[in-house]
Amino acid sequence: MKLYDYEIEHNALVRQLAPECTLLLKRDGAFPLGHPGKLALFGNGARHTVRGGTGSGEVYSHYTVNMEEGLKEAGFEITSTEWLDGYDELMQKATEQWKAEMKQKYKGIQGIMKMMGAIMPEPAYQLSLDYEAAAAVYVLSRISGEGNDRKNEAGDVQLTETEIRDICELNRKYKRFLLVLNTGGVVDLSPVLEVRNILLFSQLGHLSGEILADLLLGKSYPSGKLATTWAKVEDYCHLGSFGEEYDTEYKEGIYVGYRYFDSAEKKPLFPFGFGLSYGDFAIEHGEVSLQGSRVNVEAEVHNTGLFKGKEVVQLYVSLPAGKLDQPYQMLAAFGKSRELDLAQSDKVKLSFDMSELAGYDEQNARYLLEKGKYILRLGNSSRNTQVIGVIELDEDAVIRNSRNVLGESGFKDWKAPQRKEENLDDVKHYPLSHKLFETVDTVYDHEEIIEPFVKTLNDKELCYINIGSFSGGLLSIIGNASQKVAGAAGDLTAVLEDKGFPCVATADGPAGLRISQRYFLDRKGRINPVGNDMLAVLGNGLPKVAIKVMEALEKKPKATDKIYEQYCTMIPIATALAQSFNTELAEKLADMVGEEMEKFHVNFWLAPAMNIHRDIRCGRNFEYYSEDPLISGKMAAAITAGVQKHPGCSVTIKHYAANNQETNRYNSNSHVSERAMREIYLKGFGICVRESQPKALMTSYNLLNGVHTSEHRGLIEDILRSEYGFRGIVMTDWIVSLMSGKSKYPAPLSWKIARAGGDVVMPGSKSDYKTLYEGLKAGYVSRNQLEINASRMYRMVNALDKAARGK
Repeated sequence: MKLYDYEIEHNALVRQLAPECTLLLKRDGAFPLGHPGKLALFGNGARHTVRGGTGSGEVYSHYTVNMEEGLKEAGFEITSTEWLDGYDELMQKATEQWKAEMKQKYKGIQGIMKMMGAIMPEPAYQLSLDYEAAAAVYVLSRISGEGNDRKNEAGDVQLTETEIRDICELNRKYKRFLLVLNTGGVVDLSPVLEVRNILLFSQLGHLSGEILADLLLGKSYPSGKLATTWAKVEDYCHLGSFGEEYDTEYKEGIYVGYRYFDSAEKKPLFPFGFGLSYGDFAIEHGEVSLQGSRVNVEAEVHNTGLFKGKEVVQLYVSLPAGKLDQPYQMLAAFGKSRELDLAQSDKVKLSFDMSELAGYDEQNARYLLEKGKYILRLGNSSRNTQVIGVIELDEDAVIRNSRNVLGESGFKDWKAPQRKEENLDDVKHYPLSHKLFETVDTVYDHEEIIEPFVKTLNDKELCYINIGSFSGGLLSIIGNASQKVAGAAGDLTAVLEDKGFPCVATADGPAGLRISQRYFLDRKGRINPVGNDMLAVLGNGLPKVAIKVMEALEKKPKATDKIYEQYCTMIPIATALAQSFNTELAEKLADMVGEEMEKFHVNFWLAPAMNIHRDIRCGRNFEYYSEDPLISGKMAAAITAGVQKHPGCSVTIKHYAANNQETNRYNSNSHVSERAMREIYLKGFGICVRESQPKALMTSYNLLNGVHTSEHRGLIEDILRSEYGFRGIVMTDWIVSLMSGKSKYPAPLSWKIARAGGDVVMPGSKSDYKTLYEGLKAGYVSRNQLEINASRMYRMVNALDKAARGK
């Protein structure tokens, strides 16, 4: 296989950076191995390694290296081939039976959608584990994706009896045994805690086998930390609901993830921020200083172990509970040391502004810092910190006056029990005056600039701009509707090109570009993918008749047609990137994606996805960074900066907002309080916008307190544009005909989306256009609003098109 130069360069970068996304949950010093030798390899992920999640997270890279292949390539002799062959044989039979049962259970188009992200339970089996080897590795894989949430069942969130039996037996049998977790989300490890060495490998893309081999041989090392709490299933917060067909209540309020575990005094298996490397490190806190309202902390990291590596320093703050109840602590800043050789040290500087800690006072519609003691805690995980100082605010400080715009949740949020007073006499206190804070009064309803070009359009042409490119159909369901880039998600907008309105392409993410590997041009110059990407996405759910029809409709190249290739690099999933706790790493990988966007003429990357890990069962958590909004916002800002270095390229941050389950994702209503939305589910978006100003944002499918997010003017105009200062365009998620039909809540309407300040309905259909035009004529949406939306589109699309063409 011949690789292009850019592939060789990008593969090398991924292989170099990805190990930073991994971490050891347990270790006894048996790894790394000094050299390759005889290795017994087991587990469902040994050959069927999961690169990433299903659905939009897929990337059609040139090739994939599974764990077995990577270890063999590195010189290991795999002695357990008989086990791997036996597992393959029983899995093939089990898979065929499962597919048949699923096709019988789910029918029609809705059935196809149900199959997306569906997980086949692991079968039971009895295979010999007796193989001669110097070490043994068991690769445990789990897959999830769009359209289905994970289940608290054996073979998914829980381990099967077979897995528990084999993992524990291997741990006893082999002196050197490593459990490798090739998972995008949490698995309840409580039945196998006796295992001495556990590596959270996560899902790192198409080079996974090579990356694992490097880790085993010590050519690289794990240096990540958990961005989500790992615990027993029963210990997670169950105050609210999850996976309900229509109405999901976020009754836990702001107590998400470690905020809940810390405040409810529940002990997780592995806490937020935890992670081991091959070596050991000590963190010594230095000076704490105040520059106005900015807090600066200096820490010195010492390598005290026997291996080189990196350490993550984390700064948490406990806020005073007054008018507003507060969690025990929240992450305020983090930083990562440089690579430290034996006995080396590095200074890590952390900084944050006190205003960033402000809570939302719903009663008075304002962001508030309450007077009292703000306790600074420094360490290398949420459960391993020491108090290094106390900031004392003399009086309340109002940071921003806002207005409540998100509706009523219908309940009161849970409040944590009041925590015990700590003895802080031996800690230095730093006085802070409320006078240092200047209250911002948010200005809403800004005057918008209407472009002269837009003023020349008639009503029909104006409506065209507010709709994508009229793709529709099955291609739209999976985001494969572009006429500009083969296999890309869709275009905006192709209808007015003859009038000087450029057509630009969007491609799915967030683990790299999802576009066709190969394509050709027909006689009219239209692009046609070689092969059928839809079968790769929907194949499990399609009956044989449908597959044959799709294959018959597929346009095939002639012998004389030139075949173009566009192989893309798959990067680690978002959760893995967050585990690196390294924004520079995220920016480097995004820079690489931006380079491929330039190369293949993609303008909008539909990434990063930055919803919160509210519940470990969310099927798309692999696409999201963390349970913590600070990490989510910082990582998304870094990704944005990396991509938008490239002329004509933009990210599309998504899914805005409260998109935390896949069950009935088109018509699920998230009931969330104004405070929880602003402090947890929207905060990361605000951080990303303020730090990197992404050029596009995508709303989510779900409703928020009874209103579709795409139709929610409070979300779009009041918070996103007026409070956060967003200057880009707002597009919908891929609204398709499947959203209509029998449902408690109606599907979103294009004129309501436009009226709310949504700039474009994607991927766009004639039905969307007709509804918008009729809404304009009926006076449901004003021409002025459509002109505002179209002007934002015109400015952005022209700017990207000119930049891409070097003008």
